[in-house]
Amino acid sequence: MLPRERSIMKNKISNAQGLRAISPLVVFLLVYLVSSVVAGDFYKVPVTTAFLISSVYSILICKGEDLSIDKRISIFSEGVSDKNVLLMIWIFILAGAFASSAKAIGSVEATVNLTLVLLPAKLIFAGLFLAACFISMAVGTSVGTVVALVPIAAGIAQDTGMSVPMITAIIVGGAFFGDNLSFISDTTIAATKTQGCAMSDKFKVNIWLAAPAAIIVATIYVIMGLKNGSAPDAQLSSWFLAIPYLLIIVLAVCGVNVLAVLAIGTLLNAVIGFVMGSFDWFGFLASVGDGILGMAELIIVTMLAAGMLSIIRYCGGLEYIIESLTRHIRGKRGAEFVIAALVALSNLCTANNTIAIITTGGIAKDISDKFSLDPRKSASIMDTFSCLVQSLIPYGAQMLMASGLAGVSALSIIGYMYYPFVLGAIAILAILLRLPRRYS
Repeated sequence: MLPRERSIMKNKISNAQGLRAISPLVVFLLVYLVSSVVAGDFYKVPVTTAFLISSVYSILICKGEDLSIDKRISIFSEGVSDKNVLLMIWIFILAGAFASSAKAIGSVEATVNLTLVLLPAKLIFAGLFLAACFISMAVGTSVGTVVALVPIAAGIAQDTGMSVPMITAIIVGGAFFGDNLSFISDTTIAATKTQGCAMSDKFKVNIWLAAPAAIIVATIYVIMGLKNGSAPDAQLSSWFLAIPYLLIIVLAVCGVNVLAVLAIGTLLNAVIGFVMGSFDWFGFLASVGDGILGMAELIIVTMLAAGMLSIIRYCGGLEYIIESLTRHIRGKRGAEFVIAALVALSNLCTANNTIAIITTGGIAKDISDKFSLDPRKSASIMDTFSCLVQSLIPYGAQMLMASGLAGVSALSIIGYMYYPFVLGAIAILAILLRLPRRYS
C-alpha cells in the first residue's frame, strides 16, 4: 500500500484488532524494561531474549483468514530479509571486522592519543560533540558517524576514567544533528519529497530547531568539561597508526559508500599490520573473525526486531495508529502535533526513520493540505521527530551499533542523550508557540 493510499482507509480497524497488532511491542518493552528495573541491572536481561519472546508472541497472536503458522513465519521472514535490514547486517559485519583489526594493530589507541593531544581535556566533551555534528552533516548518515567515532570516544573514556555510556552518547547525539540537517541524508530526501518542498527550504526551518539545541548541549558539555580533570599524557610516537580511522572519516565525508569505506579501512589495517608485524595472515583472519562474532548479538537483535515489526505492520498496527491519531484534529497546532505523533509512533514500530517518514508521508501531506500548513514546516516536523525517536529506541540501528562498539548496554547510553531531549523540548515549544513565525 502506497503512503498516499493510506489516507483513505475503507476497512476500519477496531480497537481490539489495533491493540492486538501493536501488543508485541508492548510485550518487548515489558519484558526488557520492567525486568531490568526489577533486577536493578540493565545488563542482566539480554535484549536478544526479550526480542525472542516478543517475536514468538507476535507470530502466535497474528490472526486472519488463511493465516497458517507457515504463512505467519513467512511474513516474519519477509521482514528479516528486507533490503534495508540486510544492508544494516552487512554494515555490522564490516564494522566488526574493521574495529577488531584496527584494535589489533593499535589504531584505536593511537587515534585516542592523537585526539587527546589535539583537544584540551576541558574541551574534550564539546570537541567530540561538535566533531560528530560536523561529520554527520557532511556524511549524511548517523550510522557512518557512529562507526567512525564511537570506538575513539570509548577508548578516550577508558583511558581517562570517564563514563563510557556518557561519552558514547555524546557521539550518537551529534550524529543525529547532522542526520536531521544534511542535504544528502535519506530522511531529508524522504521528508521533502513526501511534503513537496525543496531541501534548502526544509533546512531553513530545521536550523531554527537544531542549532539552538546544539548550542545549548555544547554549552552543557563545556561546563561539564571545566570540572573534568587533566587527561593522561598522550604520546604521538605512533601517530601513523591513526591513519585507518582518519581515512574512513575522510572517505565518508567525500561521500563514499559506508560498506566500501569499512572494507577499505579493514584492508588498510591488514597492510599496516603486516608491515609492522602486529599480526600475520592467520592473525589478521582471526581478528576479523573475532570482530564479526562480536557483532553477533546486534545481528540477531536486528533480525528479530525486523521480523516482529513486519508482523505488526501486516496485522494493521501502523494503520491503527494512523487512524487513531487523525480521528480528532483541531486547528493548526493539533495538526502539527498529530503529524509529529504519527511519524514518531511509526518510527517506534519500524525502527527506521526513513521508512517511518515514507510510510506516513502521504497522510501528513493530506493533513498539511487540509489545515493549510506550510509544507516546509510539516517536512521539518517529520524529519525532526523521526530522528528524535530513532535516537532514543534501544533497538534502533544507531543505538545497537554504538552499544556494540562501546561494549555497553543501549539503555545505559540513552540516559545521557542530552541532544535529543533538548531538541525534542525545542520542537514541542516551536509547535506550541507557532515558531518559526515565517513558516507557521
